[in-house]
This record gives sequence, C-alpha cells and structure tokens, in this order.
Amino acid sequence: MDETLNCEAVDGSSANAQHLGSGDTIVVILGNIEAREVQSDDELEQILELQGANLARNLSAQDIGSQGFVTVEHSLEVLRRMHAMRPSIVAKEGDELAGYALVMPVECRSFLPILEPMFERLDSLGIGRQRFYVMGQICVAMRWRSRGVFDLLYSAHRRYLAGAYDFVVTEVAMRNTRSMRAHERVGFEIIDRYQDATDEWALLRWAWK
Repeated sequence: MDETLNCEAVDGSSANAQHLGSGDTIVVILGNIEAREVQSDDELEQILELQGANLARNLSAQDIGSQGFVTVEHSLEVLRRMHAMRPSIVAKEGDELAGYALVMPVECRSFLPILEPMFERLDSLGIGRQRFYVMGQICVAMRWRSRGVFDLLYSAHRRYLAGAYDFVVTEVAMRNTRSMRAHERVGFEIIDRYQDATDEWALLRWAWK
C-alpha cells in the first residue's frame, strides 16, 4: 500500500508524506523522517529524555509561550505498560528521535492518576464506553519543529489505529497556544473545557468516522 499525504507544518509550509505498508507493518515517511510504532526500550528511553527537556517546569516563560510544553511526566515502567497494550508512535530520522505521540488506551486509565480528572470529564460527556483512545502526549524535538513532524505523527496514529477506534481524544492546556493551534489544524475540535488543580484544559476530539 502506497499513499501520499500532504502534511502542513506549524509555519504553514507543506511536504509530502508517503505511507508504505505491508500487512501490519506501516511506515509513514516525510523526507528522511519515518513515523512508526515504538520498537524497543531504547526508544521509550528516548521519549523520556525528550519529555524531560520539554516539561513546563524545565522551561523559561518565554519558551513556554513561544514553543509550547508538556505537563505529565511518565516513568519507564508506565511507558512499558502502555506499550504492552498498544505501542506509541515515534518519528525518527536515522537513530535520532524527532518526536513522539503516546498511545493510551482507556484500559491505561489507572496508570496515571493525574489524568483521572480528564477521564471523569469524558465519562460525564457520555463517551466513556465508545470506541476511542487517548493520545497521551505529543512532543516534537526543537530541531525538527516547523517541518511537518507534528502532522506526520498524527497521520501515523490514524494509519495504525483507525481500524480499531472511531476517534482519538486528547487534552491541551489552554495556555499552550502553540499546541492548541496545531491540534485544531490537524482536525481536532474542542468538546469540553475544565479546570483542575494544575491548569485549565481543553478536551479535544478528532473524529475519524
């Protein structure tokens, strides 16, 4: 299966991404960057390294405003447990990690208690038993920003997961304006807003069916 997709970068530029697949093996390619499922513990550790560099507490106020940030901190053990249920998606250029987008089936709900307010909101909206999963966190390394990697990661999510799910849900801090714009550009729509002890959040859904 070969298919070409137009991926728009944050800066408005675009590039062609190609889907190459055979059976259960799918690779989404943008130039020299490949998006695919996580394959090893080493890649989970790369995710944690990139995550740590982009946690809000490790960034300046200027970087938070201009580059965005991530909030939830995972452990290697949690990533391994999530991976055992469904591998997450990484974008790689050679051996280097360009970005990641975590796959979090609802069965992972108990792994991260900090996300319980989000799941409670989803329950209150009546979608808790529908066919969906949570995109647990997305992050693109600085060197690869504005090159279409964000869209590439979500394209790979859809290629791998649309057969099993009808839509994907995520949440973004309202103050993370860069991430909000990028998610809305991909096709996410706001379905709810709420406040918890850490931030004000927008719940977003990208419907595939």
